[in-house]
Amino acid sequence: PRTMIAKDIREMSEVEIQKKLRESREEQVNLRMRKQTGQVEHPHRFRELRLEIARLETILREKKLASADS
Repeated sequence: PRTMIAKDIREMSEVEIQKKLRESREEQVNLRMRKQTGQVEHPHRFRELRLEIARLETILREKKLASADS
């Protein structure tokens, strides 16, 4: 899966961002489990996921703050 960039995330609604956040966290958990059994084909995906989750959380927070102001 392609790593999401901030521009893509900003175009999503809060609900869509929360859904993507949940999916990314699930993938992160699954990846950790596979790491324990030595079955990780793409170790770079750990970092990609961590950054993607951080982006999603940041933009979600920005959206929530913006909607609270208006």
